Amino acid sequence: MGANMARRLMDLGYPVTAVYDHHSPSAADLAAELGCAAFTSLPEVTAAADVIFTVVTDDDAMLEIFKTTYSLLTGAAGKVFINCATVSPAVHEAVEAAARSVGASTLAASMASSITQARMGTLYLMVGGDPAVFEKQELLLKSISASLRHVGPVGDAAKIKALVNMVMNINTAGLAEGLGLGAALGLDLAVLKEIFAQTGANSRVLETDGDDMITREHDCYFSASHAAKDSGIANALAAGAGVQVPLSLATEAQYQKMIDLGGGGLDKSGIAELTFPGRGGKS
Repeated sequence: MGANMARRLMDLGYPVTAVYDHHSPSAADLAAELGCAAFTSLPEVTAAADVIFTVVTDDDAMLEIFKTTYSLLTGAAGKVFINCATVSPAVHEAVEAAARSVGASTLAASMASSITQARMGTLYLMVGGDPAVFEKQELLLKSISASLRHVGPVGDAAKIKALVNMVMNINTAGLAEGLGLGAALGLDLAVLKEIFAQTGANSRVLETDGDDMITREHDCYFSASHAAKDSGIANALAAGAGVQVPLSLATEAQYQKMIDLGGGGLDKSGIAELTFPGRGGKS
């Protein structure tokens, strides 16, 4: 996601000064493509840019890049961090507080989109943070998005994103069960999918994942491991709020089963490997 966002910004003429990745060869390859620096330390990234986008995998990674010593916060006074990862609301809030303590600002720019949208500049962004900071970065954010909405504090953006992915993951698991059962019953899946699309069974997931489930094409746009993580974030929020979410808990369990079977790197559509007859959880 981060690489394709950088490509999009470069296409539009923004000065992309530096990239960084924990896996240094990935950063080096992207830097060669974009003609920018590939740094091997986080403080170098902060020193090279006024606005820094971050896209990391989970809570621990987010906290690591914003730790108090030798991190993105080193020399960060006056800088703006636009944090796009799906992580726990409390982590976004902790990072905002840590940045503020050194004179920097943050926005949580939660993305309800995938790699293709990042490259095309058509992300759906739910942005949280100080309205004044958002206003200053609004034009930049519009450059990479087709839909942009400020939703309140950073924690609210993270909560909304968790709920978006919770419902998306439930829909994906439900579609996999419906198509899998259709296959077991000997139905024409192309006809079944067409009927789903014209009835109450329709969903965005049917459009993006239906054919992939049938043909077993699970090239990764949003991984099963990320689906499990994001459902877990939503389920933790539900537990804290005292709300029962049995469907979401079952969905998280299904994606965790994929991980346990070695399919965590498959696209979320790979959940169909657990439901179609004869597949046995293997791609």
